[in-house]
Amino acid sequence: MTESTGNGVPRGVDPANACPVAPVVDIVFSRWTTPILWALHEYGRQRFVELERRIGTITPKVLTQRLRQLERDGLVVRTYHAEVPPRVEYEISELGRSLAPLFAALSEWSVHLDAVERARVAYDAREDGRVPGVGRAR
Repeated sequence: MTESTGNGVPRGVDPANACPVAPVVDIVFSRWTTPILWALHEYGRQRFVELERRIGTITPKVLTQRLRQLERDGLVVRTYHAEVPPRVEYEISELGRSLAPLFAALSEWSVHLDAVERARVAYDAREDGRVPGVGRAR
C-alpha cells in the first residue's frame, strides 16, 4: 500500500504531476494555442499574415512565440519555401489533428455556458459572494 500525504497524493509525488491531465492542459490550453490550432484545423495551411488576421487580437511577437512552441511540441508544421520573396506556411500536424475529439467534446460541452453564466450572476448577486452562513461568525 502506498503511503499518502492525506490529500490522496502518494508521498514523494510532485502534486503538480498528481493529475495526469495537467501536462495536457499546459500544452493545449496555454494562451493562444487553442485559437491557433482551431484556425489551422479549420482553414488548413496558412501563411503567418493569414493566421494573424484570422485570430485578430494576437500580436505578431506572441503569434511567433506560440507558433515556435507549437512546432516544438509537434502540433504544428512549419514549411519554409526558399523562393523570392521567401514564403513560410504553417499547418496543423497529425499530432495536432489528434486533438480534434478533445475540441469536439469541449464544443459539445459549450451548451452549458448559459448555466455557467447564470451561476456567476447568482454568485455575484450574493452579499460578498459568500454562501450564506458559511465562513461568518454568528
